[in-house]
Amino acid sequence: MIAKSRKTRLPAADEALPGRDEPLPVAKRHYVNGHPLQGPFEDRLQQAVFGLGCFWGAERRFWQTDGVFSTAAGYAGGFTPNPTYEEVCSGLTGHTEVVLVVFDPAAVAYEQLLAVFWESHDPTQGMRQGNDVGTQYRSAVYTLDDRQQATALLSLQQYQAALTRSGHSAITTEVGPLDRFYYAEDYHQQYLAKNPGGYCGIGGTGVSCPVGLAVEKQRA
Repeated sequence: MIAKSRKTRLPAADEALPGRDEPLPVAKRHYVNGHPLQGPFEDRLQQAVFGLGCFWGAERRFWQTDGVFSTAAGYAGGFTPNPTYEEVCSGLTGHTEVVLVVFDPAAVAYEQLLAVFWESHDPTQGMRQGNDVGTQYRSAVYTLDDRQQATALLSLQQYQAALTRSGHSAITTEVGPLDRFYYAEDYHQQYLAKNPGGYCGIGGTGVSCPVGLAVEKQRA
């Protein structure tokens, strides 16, 4: 059994597991909508990466969002190349569980995806989400360009203000440029569609995200 302190401390680069050169194999098509699971994607589509606890429920929340073309469960934010689930759970890769979201910006704005992210979990919990404890459950937004970075940081500030008014503590979410997204094992992809009775630890604070509300009003 891994000690709790080990699971909640990020490793240094020289402590991380070596991983492997070959990516983990996944299906070519999304189990729910049949769209491609891996790129290259059409030029009209954009990508975003979010970590909000166990990726099973997190991925479902995004594939159910209007304007989302495809989703995938994976790992990001650490050191180990092409890690396995067991390696990530050991706390020795530095990765957190994330969801790759491929979306049509003409149908859903990045700000609206951020609202789904903030409202679907508790971003104040550090290296855990609910009863799920470990570095792999930490909250994170990994950005793909300068606009996403600026928008994510602004949304954090605005959501923090909303949380503070509601009596919640400080946000611990990691926001930074994406280094690399690694696909998780195929059985994790669209897990709750394949296993409808499976575990879902997703649950928010009940506080609405001001950024998402503003964009919805603009698009109305």
